[in-house]
Amino acid sequence: MTVRRVMGIETEYGILQPGRPMANPMLLSSHVVAVHAAAREGARAKARWDYDDEDPLHDARGFHLQRASAHPSLLTDDPARPAPSGDGPQELERPAVEEYEDPGAANVILTNGARLYVDHAHPEYSSPEVTNPLDAVRWDRAGEQVMLASVRTLMSNPALPDVTLYKNNVDGKGATYGTHENYLVDRAVPFGDLAARIIPFFVTRQVFTGAGRVGIGQRGEHAGFQLSQRADYVEAEIGLETTLRRPLVNTRDEPHADPTRWRRLHVIVGDATMLEVATYLRLGTASLVLWLIERAVAEGGAGGALGAIDRLTLRDPVQATRQVSHDLTLTTRLELADGRFMTALEIQHAYLDAVRSALTHVGGALDEQTSDVLDRWESLLDRLAVDPASCAREVEWLAKLRLLEGMRRRDHLAWDHPRLAAVDLQWSDLRPERGLYHRLVAAGAVELLVTPEEVAEAVVHPPRDTRAYFRGEAVARYGSEISAASWDSVVFDVPGAATLQRVPMRDPLRGTHAHVGALLEASPDAATLLEALGA
Repeated sequence: MTVRRVMGIETEYGILQPGRPMANPMLLSSHVVAVHAAAREGARAKARWDYDDEDPLHDARGFHLQRASAHPSLLTDDPARPAPSGDGPQELERPAVEEYEDPGAANVILTNGARLYVDHAHPEYSSPEVTNPLDAVRWDRAGEQVMLASVRTLMSNPALPDVTLYKNNVDGKGATYGTHENYLVDRAVPFGDLAARIIPFFVTRQVFTGAGRVGIGQRGEHAGFQLSQRADYVEAEIGLETTLRRPLVNTRDEPHADPTRWRRLHVIVGDATMLEVATYLRLGTASLVLWLIERAVAEGGAGGALGAIDRLTLRDPVQATRQVSHDLTLTTRLELADGRFMTALEIQHAYLDAVRSALTHVGGALDEQTSDVLDRWESLLDRLAVDPASCAREVEWLAKLRLLEGMRRRDHLAWDHPRLAAVDLQWSDLRPERGLYHRLVAAGAVELLVTPEEVAEAVVHPPRDTRAYFRGEAVARYGSEISAASWDSVVFDVPGAATLQRVPMRDPLRGTHAHVGALLEASPDAATLLEALGA
């Protein structure tokens, strides 16, 4: 039993140009990506994103949405390229220049294995694959530093627009943008069973993963404060869409790995969190629940734990999502499908108990990080039930609420006062001299899990225990000889070669430092590397 699995975070950042509220966000976002490419990636930024193995219209429920019927926001692939096959290096025709250059330089593969690009008019940092929630925090924080560096570069050049970036999920005017989690899950788990068993967990985890938000309703039309930034935008229980009728469980079947072994659970209902403990537990607890579901399916029940979570089905999960988010007392009782009522804290405790029960059934020692996630999960649930204020160092909505309530008491402000909405926005400003979260860090008012030195290294270097190591190191070492890359391939363009060479990476746990570190050290150029890989 472990929290370890392949996982990652995609974060779309809110973007504004000071003094120009109507500035084109797509153009501003392109500047954010382009200046990073020019200032820090240099010749390595030549590589485009390789869409060959992407199919965003393949639905995990067993069908394929017709392209003509799909909303344009779903068409994130390049339909002109055929899907690759095989596991060894593959020869490809060299495309025409206009086909493989990315317009606006708005797509960069970073040396840390991440992707930086423009997605739906927001700059997005998609972290490299990691194997545990603590590394997820580390490379997520690295993404903040990548974005902050672009902000600083733009501010220093009078010929370019200033931008302000926010790590949040709402613009206060009715729009939301995503912070998506990705988890690799055993393909043997039927998707319908996976969705049914994970939905009550997603609905109720807001009690410790919510980032907090001023305003109730998609446009903040009602005064108040709530736990989650995303809750009011959940409109369906399950579905393929990500920008319309946002579901609790997304059905895109695009594993970016061997589809016979894995599926990728693409989670679009989480909040962007500045507090490291909130991010850590968001991924750590989800990984444990996924382990429970996988193990239970494999063993036909895992000691009765599966039955325990099957009894947590909610009568109306979409409505329950809003109920949980709007209840600062954490006492609202949610109606279950069998007619019972339970609070969000009770449902979370039921998941925790099921995981611990499965642990007892399986036996064996736990690794340090798994023990830590379990202990923190239990401690937070217990303290939230009796003294929520004691959790403000770890739970973001509580940290933000404490700050806002202090303002309200001091200045006699109602929840609809515009100063509170401004503070909500300023909370997630990436600039340390402006962001209110950073003031709490400076005051020692929040718990940190990773050091600035660890984050600085993660800005440049990839994780060593996933295929992100090969991707990032290949870009760093042979960037001028790489035509394209994706999550599961790197395409080389070796000078003098008749064709491009694709190196597939269908197994996220290969291409690690242990696997290819010595090979990379022994290969002064891409031609030498490809020859060794072919052999």
